[in-house]
Amino acid sequence: MSQELFRLNKYLSDAGVCSRRAADAAIEAGQVMVNGKPAEMGMKVSCEDEVLFKGKSVSNAHKKQILIAYNKPAGIVCTAEKREKNNIIDHLNYPERIYPIGRLDKDSTGLILLTNQGDLVNKIMRAVNAHEKEYVVTVDKEITADFIKKMGAGVYLQELEVTTRKCQIKKLAPNKFNIILTQGLNRQIRRMCQELGYRVRTLKRVRIMNIELGDLKEDTYRDVTPHELKMLNKMLEGSRN
Repeated sequence: MSQELFRLNKYLSDAGVCSRRAADAAIEAGQVMVNGKPAEMGMKVSCEDEVLFKGKSVSNAHKKQILIAYNKPAGIVCTAEKREKNNIIDHLNYPERIYPIGRLDKDSTGLILLTNQGDLVNKIMRAVNAHEKEYVVTVDKEITADFIKKMGAGVYLQELEVTTRKCQIKKLAPNKFNIILTQGLNRQIRRMCQELGYRVRTLKRVRIMNIELGDLKEDTYRDVTPHELKMLNKMLEGSRN
């Protein structure tokens, strides 16, 4: 039986090595080898081929897809950089190579997804795709109607020189609210609150698209269910990567 073939740039992206664009640049620069020979643009490879990226072997990119949901505690840094203290990869010590989809601030808690599929990361992360992420936030003083109105309409963030997208927001308690964002600017919710004179005390992410945190205990993870994955892939149809 003939082996299934994959475009080399997709193979490298799926392996989590880099984006497709970066893969093309590396191929052009002669930094990718296939079976001992320099790779060519547009070539296809199978899982049996020996692929080296900048001298390092690339593991089989098309093994079973891993996607886990993790309830991150405060203090864990959402990076695959091993040199970073308290990084999520060393903390989880998962038996296979995975990496986080996006970030949660070190001080924030809640849902983060981890996978071994580069394309999935790209499709969920790209801001142009406007996928929903939901949070529950407590602040240092009582929430006013004006605060809710301004947060929902979009807040100009001076440090980033950008106005946030309109979003859904709902007051849950005197100093607690629920917010659904479709973008992921650096420390966005904290910056939005700060611009309006509030300080975030706790911030928990409770949903990414159709994947919900639910009753998953803090500092534990679970496999995303086949039903969740099927729905997620359907939601990602047409998304740019």
